[in-house]
Amino acid sequence: MEEPIVKVEHLSHRYSIQWAVRDISFEIPRRGIYGLLGSNGAGKSTTMNIISGVIKQTEGQVFIKGIDARKRPVDAKRHIGFLPLIHCARLRWVADKDIIPAVDEVLAKCGITHFRKRLIKNLSGGYQQRVGIAQAIVHKPDLVIFDEPTNGLDPNQIMEIRHLIRDIAKDRTVILSTHILTEVQAVCDHILMIEEGKLVFMGTVDEFDNYIIPNSLYVSMIDPPVADELAKIEGVLGVEELGNRNFRIRFTEAQEVIDQIVKLSAANDWRLSEVRVEKSSLDNIFAELSKKAH
Repeated sequence: MEEPIVKVEHLSHRYSIQWAVRDISFEIPRRGIYGLLGSNGAGKSTTMNIISGVIKQTEGQVFIKGIDARKRPVDAKRHIGFLPLIHCARLRWVADKDIIPAVDEVLAKCGITHFRKRLIKNLSGGYQQRVGIAQAIVHKPDLVIFDEPTNGLDPNQIMEIRHLIRDIAKDRTVILSTHILTEVQAVCDHILMIEEGKLVFMGTVDEFDNYIIPNSLYVSMIDPPVADELAKIEGVLGVEELGNRNFRIRFTEAQEVIDQIVKLSAANDWRLSEVRVEKSSLDNIFAELSKKAH
């Protein structure tokens, strides 16, 4: 069986007396985009810095393609890319004869070939970020790590960087950290959520979206009854008027209540135009998962 690209076992790290990360374990196989989600100060950056080899953990082990990153840090870092390109290529053990082709390739991939003679300080924030990404992938690593990759960019630049990250993930594994829920939903395939230094969720984006079982319906009718009449339907726990003849109806069992609403609408000519189960908001899911850290 092939080794996962990243394997973390009982990882803990302490700054002075404060534990930033406490007993985290997970595995990341090859390919895909993995979002490391958590509020500010949750332990995301500490976890990513340990995986990248920037800091050494207090306890636990990190393996990159089966290599113990603490015992063989140089070998482990050969497989990792993280934020002048030729110097960066040499730092990442690209052979001298391969440096220029490697640089040309990443400049093209990141859409910055036409800026190759410009000073980085004279580039816009979006293009500076592209240079950083080019540095991270110049040696064709198996694992690329991004910490808040769209921070400070405008909406157009954010879309461009997201597209670039998806393109990079076609050939390798990508981990990106963010505290922005919509960023994870827009880019990632999988989510690892850390709160107060603890891993509180690991799964697909769909599993995250459906973490809380929905308990309400959105109902729209052209000629609706009064809310009190809807509240009398068997299985209905409460009715909220949303205006414009729309209602939010809390239920005990979705299908039973939907069936009742459809039958009663047809019998009483309420002219039902829409009924659907409401998904929990990302913010509600985030809040619910955060409780697990306490």
